[in-house]
Amino acid sequence: MAKSKTQYACQSCGAVSPKWIGQCPDCGSWNSYVETVIEVSRARNWSASSASTAVQRLDQVSTRDEPRTASGLSEMDRVLGGGIVPGAVILIGGDPGIGKSTLLLQVLAAVEGKLSTLYVTGEESLQQVHLRAKRLDLPRLDLPVATETSVERIIALMTAQKPGLVVIDSIQTLSTDALDSAPGSVSQLRECAAQLVRHAKSTQTTVILVGHVTKEGAIAGPRVLEHMVDTVLYFEHDAGSRYRIVRAVKNRYGAVNELGVFAMTDGGLKEVSNPSALFLSRHEQPVPGSVITVTRQGSRPLLVEVQALVDASQLGNPRRVTLGFEGNRLNMLLAVLHRHGGIAFGDQDVFANVVGGMRIQETAADLPLLLAALSSLRGRPVPTDLVVFGEVGLAGEIRPVQGGEERLQEAAKHGFKRALVPEANRPRKSVRMELETIAVSRLEQALAYV
Repeated sequence: MAKSKTQYACQSCGAVSPKWIGQCPDCGSWNSYVETVIEVSRARNWSASSASTAVQRLDQVSTRDEPRTASGLSEMDRVLGGGIVPGAVILIGGDPGIGKSTLLLQVLAAVEGKLSTLYVTGEESLQQVHLRAKRLDLPRLDLPVATETSVERIIALMTAQKPGLVVIDSIQTLSTDALDSAPGSVSQLRECAAQLVRHAKSTQTTVILVGHVTKEGAIAGPRVLEHMVDTVLYFEHDAGSRYRIVRAVKNRYGAVNELGVFAMTDGGLKEVSNPSALFLSRHEQPVPGSVITVTRQGSRPLLVEVQALVDASQLGNPRRVTLGFEGNRLNMLLAVLHRHGGIAFGDQDVFANVVGGMRIQETAADLPLLLAALSSLRGRPVPTDLVVFGEVGLAGEIRPVQGGEERLQEAAKHGFKRALVPEANRPRKSVRMELETIAVSRLEQALAYV
């Protein structure tokens, strides 16, 4: 007979403890430990001769290219790496009301006919799903839907229907009969996700799981949920904005940090064909503290506007505020500018921002950020037909960045005439560029040109 015992598990990171503690020692969250009942089975004694696992050489493993199915939305296909892969398990998270269910209903309506689909909801009634589908004016309404929260009954339904694409909305509402804990707990999330992943891999069924997010913006529950799935997508948006960004932070079948841009309308989510226009606010006249750069999100180059405001500080310690940048990198760049450019910001407050709420996580924005700060300090605008990108090193050198030619082509497509780039990113003679390229290797050269 199996005997039961209790333990305490952190609802944030999944750490376990034999007794209740106030603060989790692993993730630092407070009052997150919840008592759970676990089953401890008698250990089995396996002998070496009873092992039945087959061992193969890697070069003898047979492979085949699984055809991807287009989701009907090119921005969604870009994030997924080219389309829907059979047997993939996808986790998508975002704030409440951001449009996760809307997007997935649109995908199911576009895929139905190419793949058999199934939409399982544990949060809404079938009437609510029907009303949303009518409001979105979907191309077809004959989509198979079900309301269920038991993972065993969902798997039985999938076995009977044999769908090619299943949407579970949401994973936090599911529970398994094997555990007595409440839905959404660590043990329930882990076990329900494990059963769905096993069924997806064994039947080559694509499963999309919708996940709740915490107030910090991360997917609720332990990180083990993100480790078990193949792809993790995050829905992002600014408060009051109708634009939505879908970002891939993990993808076993494509590039990570890939970006898809949508606009929320009365008829659902519409693709944005030219996302660079969202992050560019062309001023009627040149203004100080504004520089256009080309950032790279996955495989896509995007034009964004970097803004800086420099003002005399009234405090003993000047403020350094960044939105869309890493704060420590701004401090480092200002020190480089002081050391190699002779320009001090010791008594100035510096505020840096990326227009449109974009987050830049690469070093190509170093040079435009410094030029924007210098432009604001001197009150002299940077030419509006100039685009700038490049990494700034501690020795004052301008280092190259990845995808220089793609960035220049994107800038030329939007009508820019000049580009200030690192010397190593100078385009080859065989590549014709429609804009003038100014290549620099030192910070002093960039400052002298501007």
